[in-house]
Amino acid sequence: MDIIISNTSKDPIYQQIIKQIKELVLKGELLEGDSLPSIRQLAKDLQVSVITTKRAYEELENEGFIVSIVGKGSFIASQNQELLKERRLKIIEEKICEIIDESKLIHFSKEELIELINILYGDDPE
Repeated sequence: MDIIISNTSKDPIYQQIIKQIKELVLKGELLEGDSLPSIRQLAKDLQVSVITTKRAYEELENEGFIVSIVGKGSFIASQNQELLKERRLKIIEEKICEIIDESKLIHFSKEELIELINILYGDDPE
């Protein structure tokens, strides 16, 4: 499991950890039952405070992404596939909104954007 902490990110370190673990779960790179590094080990690996990694794990557990078992560690929780799909759809919607906002800034029309999507999707008739 590779987590990269950016000192230039506007997000706090614990949120960067949460975001990256969630992405690994959503992409299917971390599966139900997979073990996570201990809080201390992750803190050591990332060279951050144990408090930071503890907070990230607690929030992931509260959101149902991981389960922690005393004396055994933290593991990826069973995920409802429909819920995972819904979360991924939300991510897509947020990115599309960003693209639309950027397109409007340069006066890129909806039709031009749709044409670009078709080309990138491989649906261009040419």
